[in-house]
Amino acid sequence: MEESTSMPTDKNVVSPPRVYSRPDSGSESSTQSSGVVGESRLIAFFLTQFHPTPENDRWWGKGFTEWTNVTKAAPLFNGHYQPHLPTDLGFYDLRLRETRQEQIQLAKQYGIDGFCYHYYWFSGTRILNRPLDDMLADRESDMPFCLCWANENWTRRWDAAEHQILISQQYLPDDDLNFIKSLVPFFMDPRYIRLRGEPFLIVYRPQHLPNPRKTVQVWREYCQQVGIGKIHLCAAFTHGNEGYGQFGFDSGVEFPPHNLQCRNVNDRIEFHDQFYGNVMEYQDIAQAYLTRRHQEPNVFKTVFPSWDNTARAHERALVVLNGTPANYEHWLSKTLDQVRNACLDEDSLVFVNAWNEWAEGCHLEPDRRFKREFLEATLRAKRQLSTTRGFQSLDLSETGGGVHRSIGSDLLQVARYHGWRWLMSWRFALRRYPRVKKVLKTITIPIRRFVANG
Repeated sequence: MEESTSMPTDKNVVSPPRVYSRPDSGSESSTQSSGVVGESRLIAFFLTQFHPTPENDRWWGKGFTEWTNVTKAAPLFNGHYQPHLPTDLGFYDLRLRETRQEQIQLAKQYGIDGFCYHYYWFSGTRILNRPLDDMLADRESDMPFCLCWANENWTRRWDAAEHQILISQQYLPDDDLNFIKSLVPFFMDPRYIRLRGEPFLIVYRPQHLPNPRKTVQVWREYCQQVGIGKIHLCAAFTHGNEGYGQFGFDSGVEFPPHNLQCRNVNDRIEFHDQFYGNVMEYQDIAQAYLTRRHQEPNVFKTVFPSWDNTARAHERALVVLNGTPANYEHWLSKTLDQVRNACLDEDSLVFVNAWNEWAEGCHLEPDRRFKREFLEATLRAKRQLSTTRGFQSLDLSETGGGVHRSIGSDLLQVARYHGWRWLMSWRFALRRYPRVKKVLKTITIPIRRFVANG
């Protein structure tokens, strides 16, 4: 089935908005699903890239899914846990109803109250939408959900930057209206997560909206016109953004490991090959988020079980050491305590990043090393049964990952790093001059061998 669908954008035809009936506010999925009134609901971010799409077939090769990257990951240093491979649910395909049912059953069993699906919309073109559409059509998939608009470019480097773009966010004049129209079927579903009766929507990069206050006005006015009523807009704290008021939003949500305020520990590790990313300690990140104070009051807390995006970023990865079930349980437990002690009168949400970000080493779903331990830790923390007393850190020397440095090895590493970058920049420049390239090729072969092999 074709994955990309386009919204009509005929500017010459203006149809009056259809008025919808709001879902019954007393339905099971639109009210508190945690089982205790006033208790925080745990919402896990959910990635829908575990099935083939025409776009990924074209960009990456026939049959590509998220599993393609996951299975190719390799350790970057001794003791590095890669690849992350699934157990209970296997290498699933999200086109299968059975997979969705198993995920929902497993999540509910261990205290997850809802999924927040990443929503990919590019000026009317939707990507990775089939699992989301199938879920919407299947009322027996009884799991509360909300959406997070992933409004960033898709690139070959998986970094949402401005180069090697596969598909970009264009922010065309009609996009504000067409985007909110695309969300109406979801907002009207009784399973959709609401705060004080308002559908809850996250925008991943609100700072990229050309005129966010105008966008927000269009969204709010349209929802009022069609009978949805007020909506709750939440700004993700990503890529340096740490506010929501300037965009006209109602709240913010933390998104670790974004906006990190701690140092890496790269100098403690002997990498197998060149490494340009960052290795950090789980407890440093968790503690920084536990003690973080925001300038605006309405900010939802988020934790992650582990993080290691080697499968996508390779030598540019962010690797978080000691992302263990025990450390995750401690972070989640302390976070829930903070929210509980705040004595909020309104619904409170706490987010987990993520349910199934396998290529980022960030998943509650069972894997071969920890089985269901992250899920079990989630349930203990939620039920206030955690007995953890602090963060635990495994010494790298216990895994053979320690480094014995010398001035010679350090100088060699610097030479290899800068030599390789210099050669790559010249390589791209010389593509315009084939004859010069041919001459220089014979000269650079010895240098390239030195850089590659030391």
